Amino acid sequence: MYDIIIIGAGPAGLTSALYARRAGKKVLVLEAKSYGGQILNANKVENYPGILSISGVDFAKHLYNQVEKLGFDIKYETVIRILENKTVITNQESYEGKAIIIATGAQNRKLDIENENDFIGKGISYCATCDGNFYKNKVVAVNGGGNAALEDALYLANIASKVYLIHRRDSFRGENAYLEELKKKENVEIIVNSTIKAVEGKELLENITVLNTDGNESTLKVDGLFIAIGQVPKNDIFNNVVDLDEKGYILSSDGVHTKTEGIYVAGDTREKVLRQLTTAVSDGSIAATIAIKEMK
Repeated sequence: MYDIIIIGAGPAGLTSALYARRAGKKVLVLEAKSYGGQILNANKVENYPGILSISGVDFAKHLYNQVEKLGFDIKYETVIRILENKTVITNQESYEGKAIIIATGAQNRKLDIENENDFIGKGISYCATCDGNFYKNKVVAVNGGGNAALEDALYLANIASKVYLIHRRDSFRGENAYLEELKKKENVEIIVNSTIKAVEGKELLENITVLNTDGNESTLKVDGLFIAIGQVPKNDIFNNVVDLDEKGYILSSDGVHTKTEGIYVAGDTREKVLRQLTTAVSDGSIAATIAIKEMK
């Protein structure tokens, strides 16, 4: 029997483990892949308070080592189900806890084109506010049509020398006010009815191939590509113990509690306004603190 079972070993999950272990609780972390989560894709992290610059990999290592020093159990198993009695079933075993924190994060929706993964952190990013400053006075492209894409393009227009905004339709889902502001920017070029079909480069991204609905292809020389076509949480396996919004994120009245007593949520997997490293670790610390306080 564990005091707290944490599902997910990203920044939110590991921070929950850190706070729980510092409180002397017996902790199990379950992770399907590797610790670190999406922060592993960040070439550099320079927007975390108190840290001038650090790679995402190094940040994850430091956080993991900090928790490991306190002693905890981590098992690399895939969670299949949570029962209402706070039993977690994985592909290998089942575990009982007094409290459960779901911190599975969300995956950035990818273009699913050849070489995309090769350029992540080397020209391809899914977070303009995280990585935009690396492209000062350079040429970038943003792919997407929602508020996230429009906001990313506006943010980057103040940093980059040129911004291409590429959208597969002729109209945008994002707010018109953002779009009108973008149209006023001299360094922003809006390309509609087009999709990105290829990314190319040697060590770093150099070109993207754009295909429009007429079947014509064009090559754009860019230093960076920011993909903003949404995120994908994988919370369907928890729908017996939590409520989900229309996008699949876990709903919570206060950012911590789910509909099931003793089951909490933290990090990018919950419905929230901002998904950043700072908010993930904040969520993790709050979820663990409340879980400990309410533990029966």
